[in-house]
Amino acid sequence: MSDLVNLSIAEAGAKVRAKETSFPELVRACLERERQTHALNGWIEIYQDQAIKLSEAQQTLLENGYDLGPLQGIPLGIKANIDIAGQEMNAGSEILRGNMAAQDAAVTRALKQAGAIILGTTNMHEFAWGGTTNNPHYGACHNPWDTARVPAGSSGGSGVVAAVRSAFATLGTDTGGSVRLPAALNGVTGLRPTVGNISTEGVFPLAWSMDTVGPLAARSADCALLYGTLSGMDAAQQSAMSRQMVKPLQGLRIGVLDPYSFYSLQPGVEQAFRAALNDFEAQGVDIVSLRVDGLEHAVDAQIIVDACEPSAIHWPWLKDRPEKYGDDVRILLQAGLTFTAVEYLQAQRYRTWLREKFAALFEEVDMIITPTLPFTAPLIGQETIPIGDGEVSTLLGNLIFTCLPSLAVLPAISFPAGFDSQNLPVGLQLMAAPGQERLLLRAAHQYQLCSDYHLRQPPLFRL
Repeated sequence: MSDLVNLSIAEAGAKVRAKETSFPELVRACLERERQTHALNGWIEIYQDQAIKLSEAQQTLLENGYDLGPLQGIPLGIKANIDIAGQEMNAGSEILRGNMAAQDAAVTRALKQAGAIILGTTNMHEFAWGGTTNNPHYGACHNPWDTARVPAGSSGGSGVVAAVRSAFATLGTDTGGSVRLPAALNGVTGLRPTVGNISTEGVFPLAWSMDTVGPLAARSADCALLYGTLSGMDAAQQSAMSRQMVKPLQGLRIGVLDPYSFYSLQPGVEQAFRAALNDFEAQGVDIVSLRVDGLEHAVDAQIIVDACEPSAIHWPWLKDRPEKYGDDVRILLQAGLTFTAVEYLQAQRYRTWLREKFAALFEEVDMIITPTLPFTAPLIGQETIPIGDGEVSTLLGNLIFTCLPSLAVLPAISFPAGFDSQNLPVGLQLMAAPGQERLLLRAAHQYQLCSDYHLRQPPLFRL
């Protein structure tokens, strides 16, 4: 049964249709893997009995000729800030504990219509405002490659669940990097779509102008299946995307922001980054050096927007019930109240400049590559992270790469590209012009055909 969770979504579906296994067996395999990895605290809630019953119903439908497509009967995890009708939507908070969702979020509804089995809700940084998933209300989430380290956030639980395969894929939300960061630090693939390409209806917001919903899974091909369903593709469009995924990359142009992409990288990250550039070149990709002045202001703009918009959302609770927040989130929300309207508008002006700058860059190249983070997973509770020549930084203060697509409203994908000397995963990020998710998924898939980093298992499995 343990071998089942290591299959791709397509492989698992094929085995069910060949009568070599069943949807209930897939669910039970994921539940068994969750029991084995329960101490990582990747889940907030598991719907065990309901999931088994639903999988039995989907099995009956399939056996009677009702094939709903590739996600039918596949167990998935959903971040705890996404509405699931009749279930608690707490967004990892104490304030929303006991809040029962009256209806499904748009993404939940799309997955249910595709026959997917929602196994439960995944742990997250409270209200998605943070990068560690060290949650004071539901417990810290632990990185499966080293349980003393963070899995990043805010979709940390979704990253952990995808890494240990206690679901075949998960949904996260991404504002400044909350899908891509957990993908990188847990050794899986995570897609941030173009804003608006996947509905955020029924998702508790963090920052309206940058919020997205995206999939995490071991493989880019699995992320593509979820993206196709969540973005509303019909069967013909999904089939066309599948054909695109297998096309070689020869002749494509990938840009490198030089020297920005190499700023203050830990040695293991830089080594993996340079090796990946060579790997893409070996596939016939042209690597193009790009110089852009002004990117050093991107993190400041990200922090301002990502502070002001959440504080506006939380102002009534922050005023009346500040003690209900975890200390770190309360401090961030209160800090958001200190920025002026002038600072917020200047940050938005910078975003307009950045969008125009990247639009020009995508006339020269098809994609742009960076590391996802300059470092691998820090320790839980670690205040600062050594980078470069003795420099230190915080996790939220060093989103120098993930903030670029967020600010410029670009799609981006993080994919595994190696390990450092401590056997911690390294993730790289590809970004492209708005609406080019298929190109990003194809590039990551082609890289994964030539590497096995995305298939490696955390050492916890071998204890």
